[in-house]
Amino acid sequence: MSDLPPNSDAGEPDPLDSFEEIIEAETSRDPDLAVIEAGSRTLRTQGGPPEADVPARPADPEVDRALREVETELATRWGETKLEPSVDRIAALMDVLGEPQRAYPSVHITGTNGKTSTARMIEALFGAFELRTGRYTSPHVQSVTERISLDGAPISAERFVETYRDIAPYVEMTDARQEYRLSFFEVLTGMAYAAFADAPVDVAVVEVGMGGTWDATNVIDADVAVVTPIDLDHTDRLGTTHAEIAGEKAGIIKPDATVIMAQQPVDAAQVLLKKAVEADATVAREGLEFGVVSRQIAVGGQLLTLRGLGGEYPEVYLPLHGAHQAHNAAVALAAVEAFFGVGAQRAEPLDLDTVRKAFASVASPGRLEVVRRSPTVVLDAAHNPAGARAAAAAVGEAFQFTRLIGVVGASGDKNVRGLLEAFEPVFAEVVVTQNSTHRAMDADALAAVAVEVFGEDRVQVEPRLPDALESAITLAEEEGEFAGGGVLVTGSVITVGEARLLLGKG
Repeated sequence: MSDLPPNSDAGEPDPLDSFEEIIEAETSRDPDLAVIEAGSRTLRTQGGPPEADVPARPADPEVDRALREVETELATRWGETKLEPSVDRIAALMDVLGEPQRAYPSVHITGTNGKTSTARMIEALFGAFELRTGRYTSPHVQSVTERISLDGAPISAERFVETYRDIAPYVEMTDARQEYRLSFFEVLTGMAYAAFADAPVDVAVVEVGMGGTWDATNVIDADVAVVTPIDLDHTDRLGTTHAEIAGEKAGIIKPDATVIMAQQPVDAAQVLLKKAVEADATVAREGLEFGVVSRQIAVGGQLLTLRGLGGEYPEVYLPLHGAHQAHNAAVALAAVEAFFGVGAQRAEPLDLDTVRKAFASVASPGRLEVVRRSPTVVLDAAHNPAGARAAAAAVGEAFQFTRLIGVVGASGDKNVRGLLEAFEPVFAEVVVTQNSTHRAMDADALAAVAVEVFGEDRVQVEPRLPDALESAITLAEEEGEFAGGGVLVTGSVITVGEARLLLGKG
């Protein structure tokens, strides 16, 4: 590791104005339709990270009205937290649509943490090699259109509405034949696969919603299956051990595929390898066939040397912070190499300059994203203990905060004690709050856990997120303008998404 100093660029502070107006405008929709995700194809300039491009509401009133009608119709369906583990409904929809998901090759991504960042990196690499890409990820920040991307950018509101209207009769036909109607996520998955076929794309990069075996995305037979690090999350649905969860996620491994496997707990790795053998799939393992050779802190991110399936790739700039993102980069690179046959059909590595250009263009909103300066406010969507540990380590490495204030709003179904314990060493104080959705843990209940972890003197309660942000910024400012106080907003992708809006990003 290098001892190079982190980025200390100063910028104009973004005032926290019009909280009520912003939050009311952006969270009046169904809770399942307001969280985090966005993308950017902007290349790094001025030595800093790319800016994430999050689309606003359509400027055309008629388009906005049409999009709201679609959002309203989608909101009448089961939300993403209500599941009936089966791919029967989505398979039936694909059948009446003519199997659009088989019109292009795909890369399928599962795991507990790092899926979206890895998907963005894979997408950037394919784009740099002049392939037309479709990317399907979840959830989103302010517009449901962000979940379906073509050529690295969210589809337009007009195209989203058109795609929904095109498949709506087939959705209704499928609903009529099934015990349960298609869910919100299943309809969106059908839309994504149809939009990719209509484009058409050269390759689809698809992130599972949850698990793998019965996830709605699992009607594709991906050439490359990617498994990011597995940890304990969604234990009520996926299992209570690493091995049980790995068993569900291994469902995306199809016959003759190539499996790109990030570093895993031993019991999870055993399950994944057993499934690969059964499917006659080829496996490449991080730390053996590929991995991170070296990394050092750089302005706005880090400089990496990666070992891929075809050799080493030195001096790769990644405008994202943290060791976990370096590992995501290694996984993404190996996945794209495998897609192109590197290490199997061909021995030579990918073009180095193209790989460098691709990684320099990556943005991942809500992943240690700086959204304000003086004091610095950072957003990170960590929502489970493993993600919190990665974020805590990365913020200590990438920033020189003398006093870090946490703003934490968590969902009620998460391991909030484990999350808070992971952040306790790096937070001087914590402001507990709650987001606007029905999934949010009550601020007072969260405070009770926080007091047990941090002690009463280090916990402040602000049920409203705007108040929590103002309080945390005030606490950070007590260090003085040049003293190095900072704020980290975390605990939930929903909390981070709403904070991003409040702080003027989108």
